[in-house]
Amino acid sequence: MNTANKYNNHAYNKTLQPYANALRKRMTKAEACLWKYVLRARSLKGYQFRRQRPVLNYIADFMCKELKLIIVENGITHLDEKVIANDKVRQQRLENLGFTVLRFTDDEVLRHIEGVRMYLEDWIDDVEKMQSRVSTPFISPACGG
Repeated sequence: MNTANKYNNHAYNKTLQPYANALRKRMTKAEACLWKYVLRARSLKGYQFRRQRPVLNYIADFMCKELKLIIVENGITHLDEKVIANDKVRQQRLENLGFTVLRFTDDEVLRHIEGVRMYLEDWIDDVEKMQSRVSTPFISPACGG
């Protein structure tokens, strides 16, 4: 698989769906806050995010197909050297498919949720500006696209 796109359902892995469902039911406090206050119901600039989305052999915390964006919320376990090494491999594989991976720590989400929102809004603005420079028009979902 060279790239994630609508023809391969953005590298969706249905065999991981039961695990994704279980993770959705027991989200961490930071994941729940990010979902509730920033990502759900198209509240981030009109884009639809999915939570606990199976991609390749991984389950992404949050994914937006339209932006090819994966958001990862890193808890304390991500400070372990082995976990850091695994995270690098996972991120490289996802980026090779064309996704951008943005990471936030528990502390960033729980203590600075508005800063996280602003960072994501700025990132989306940058993507939309880049897309408007290419020949294929990019229409934001907020504008009816």
